[in-house]
Amino acid sequence: MNKVWTTNYNELNGFEKLKLVNDGLDIVERLPKYQKSGFESIDLKDRNLLKWAGVNVQKRNAGYFLMRVKIPSGVMNSDQARVLATIAKDYGRGILDLTTRQAFQLHWLTIETIPMVMNILNKVGLQTIGAEGDCPRTIIGNPLAGIDPNETLDTRELVQEVSDYFQGNREFSNLPRKFKISISANVYNVGHAQINDLAFTPAINKDGKNDRYGFHVYVGGGLSAQPYLAQKLDLFVHPHEVLNVSIAVTTLFRDYGYRKNRRHARLKFLLADWGKAKFETELLKLTGPLETGGINLTRGWNAGYFYGIHPQKQSGLNYVGLSVPLGRISVEDLLEVAQCADKYGDGSIRTCLSKNLILANIPTENIEALLAEKVIRRLTPNPKPFVGYTVSCTGKEFCNLALVETKEFALRLAETLDKRVELDTPLRIHVNGCPNSCGQLQIADIGLRGTIGKLNGEAVEKFELSIGGSLEMSAGFATTLQGAIPSDRVYQVLEDFINFYKTKRHFQESFNDFVSRLGTETFQELLNPYIESPSKLACF
Repeated sequence: MNKVWTTNYNELNGFEKLKLVNDGLDIVERLPKYQKSGFESIDLKDRNLLKWAGVNVQKRNAGYFLMRVKIPSGVMNSDQARVLATIAKDYGRGILDLTTRQAFQLHWLTIETIPMVMNILNKVGLQTIGAEGDCPRTIIGNPLAGIDPNETLDTRELVQEVSDYFQGNREFSNLPRKFKISISANVYNVGHAQINDLAFTPAINKDGKNDRYGFHVYVGGGLSAQPYLAQKLDLFVHPHEVLNVSIAVTTLFRDYGYRKNRRHARLKFLLADWGKAKFETELLKLTGPLETGGINLTRGWNAGYFYGIHPQKQSGLNYVGLSVPLGRISVEDLLEVAQCADKYGDGSIRTCLSKNLILANIPTENIEALLAEKVIRRLTPNPKPFVGYTVSCTGKEFCNLALVETKEFALRLAETLDKRVELDTPLRIHVNGCPNSCGQLQIADIGLRGTIGKLNGEAVEKFELSIGGSLEMSAGFATTLQGAIPSDRVYQVLEDFINFYKTKRHFQESFNDFVSRLGTETFQELLNPYIESPSKLACF
């Protein structure tokens, strides 16, 4: 491979120079050595490269790691679920987290246990390599692929093809930064197309004789401190062309993406500078001619939620969407979910971008017995509106970047709102512990970003608020309001916001549309008294 980006070697940041002599995938070969010599022997440079193995330092210098396990498009089975639960029990202090990229996250692993865990996972077809690092990450998509009445194509094979191609591929293991791909043919944008580096969405091309289903292509989306919505290219891609287009877009990013400043290295920045026309031109040089046009078949956004009992496209079969509060599931619950998947279905389990689970292929005659199971009553298909629609990042419990605790805070907040506020419309609350966006607050109805501030002369955890994010047809990121409030007093502000929405909204008006109609200034006025006089806030 000709590493064209090395032409301006002096313009590369320090990590880029390290990657030139130490491919991230090389760290996998060094794991057995570190397994024998222990955490303290790991070279500081190698600690960053461990991400290519799907492993990240959990606490600085504490000797523990978190590990992400890839679940492409969220499609898995009961045997894999049991293995994940067993690993968490034996090596991870019983903690399992679902992520906003349909993956599972394990905690409290050590360098001595990581190679063993990877081997156990590999035996059931689960991978961690490439779950982090400057490479293509977990391919996300439609968790209902193959059973979905609202899909135009079954994308399971496509997702697996793209995932397999990039898995451990040294041609693409040194990108400027992480690279996120979404492939979905569900008409309700379940793959969050606009916030991915590359996304394929359902489309149809009609030539007067045949209706040909395929995809439209979006590039350059991403969140973090500088969020960008992906831009739609003027292309129509057939299913057999998806891999070729994926390789071409990733190649452009690899060869021309920015490597001077890691904060300015995602594909979105290259696209912003090049413009869509130049990007398309350079892409077609790699792919050859592609069709254009086509009719967009996306007609809404379900935010990754599938709660309830729903008929599949297969007659007599159903899927059941379960609520996993804040995405954290116990070993016992995951084992029971796996047992239910086998007992009442065919062992099929799916993970969602909303950090929830789906049981698939359940015959109608088994639904009543399934719903009577204790674990299904706990992970209910009909959650309360706030606990069921609140998302949180890991927070400072496990993340080195987080400024505040998020998981317990978000659960306590949601439970308090469910006790105190009645709402007949789901309202999505996303909690983030730092300026990055693992909690995806920019696409939330109400987003909370953690920070550290002063209260009565002492440092306290605070949250900034943002409102009105959505990936609906008129997609837009949430607007940040001015000021921050102490974490233990957020509830009252949100109650005021929600009650104002309840009393002033039009019939069936979403929170996002409500914010657009009234303007964010109205909510800023509601917030200002609490910023000026924090003592009037009630703790929860």
